[in-house]
Amino acid sequence: MTTQHTLGTKNMSIEDKAKAFAKNVEGKVQEAIGEVTGDPKDKAEGKAKQAEAQVRHTTENIKDEVKKTLD
Repeated sequence: MTTQHTLGTKNMSIEDKAKAFAKNVEGKVQEAIGEVTGDPKDKAEGKAKQAEAQVRHTTENIKDEVKKTLD
């Protein structure tokens, strides 16, 4: 039972990291579009998405470290 739980948690962590990566890319694209078009709203929203992605990555890294410590 523990193995199943651990594997499920690992998969969720990978999924969460992939979502954070995608959010970061989305933010970079939106920021670049804002730069090209001169739209400060797009630029700001792109930067906000990148910041959100960084928080998600940091959260996942902390979870990984806690799991390593507990194992």
